[in-house]
Amino acid sequence: MARPYSYDFRQKVIQSIELDGLKKSEASELFNISRNTINLWLQRKAETGDVLPLPNHPPGNNHKITDWDQFRAFAKSHGDKTQVEMAQLWEGDISDGYAGSLATIAQSQER
Repeated sequence: MARPYSYDFRQKVIQSIELDGLKKSEASELFNISRNTINLWLQRKAETGDVLPLPNHPPGNNHKITDWDQFRAFAKSHGDKTQVEMAQLWEGDISDGYAGSLATIAQSQER
């Protein structure tokens, strides 16, 4: 994922348009950024009053296991079992995606 432009750079670009009277197309060429980017920054400033970049949070998993010490102890004592067997022994939720596949695997083993 690309890094956002710095806050200082954003301010310079917007200042050149608002205070110095530079046209968006001229600012685009001068600072080597797209007019669309400038339009987005101006829109954000109009809506929020500032041109701060949006928080850059990488997508991640919402892990169901929160007590890692408990999980390590569990894995150490049940390490000889398959993932399906361990999932059945684990008390609590595992994950949204795994729960459905676990049920499918368990049903196929019963047949």
